[in-house]
Amino acid sequence: MRHRSRPVARIFAGLTASTVLLSAAPDEGVEVTVHVEGLRSTKGQVLACLTAQPRAFPHCRDAKQARSRLAVPASTAATIRFDNIEKGTYAIALLHDENSNGRVDMALIMPKEGFGFSRNPPVRTGPPSFAAASFSVDDTPVQQTIRMRYIF
Repeated sequence: MRHRSRPVARIFAGLTASTVLLSAAPDEGVEVTVHVEGLRSTKGQVLACLTAQPRAFPHCRDAKQARSRLAVPASTAATIRFDNIEKGTYAIALLHDENSNGRVDMALIMPKEGFGFSRNPPVRTGPPSFAAASFSVDDTPVQQTIRMRYIF
């Protein structure tokens, strides 16, 4: 699988504070609510990226239709909302940027900061595939609970 062969260090190469810029949202659609659990601190910010493009997952760097959000955690949990999401198949990637420097801090090839993905798929030597993290959006609001993971 193409995604599994990439080192974990590249998981969030493009998911930085710059992804907070939002693409134009359609006028109609449903709300996707993300409940983030397991944050180890209230430091920094949680960066979230939602994409329907498998080739852009998980970093959303080259996804023209990607939607990004930022949340400042007040506790070990946070809530992030994406409004006006059209029907389709999507996946979400999260990064807990604890020092708010807008980038992933690394220890060798592993992220020192927390990360998570929709549907909480297993993470081995690289990010999960889009298929493993994807979920469907139809006419009803969607709720995802994502558990943050920390390697260090």
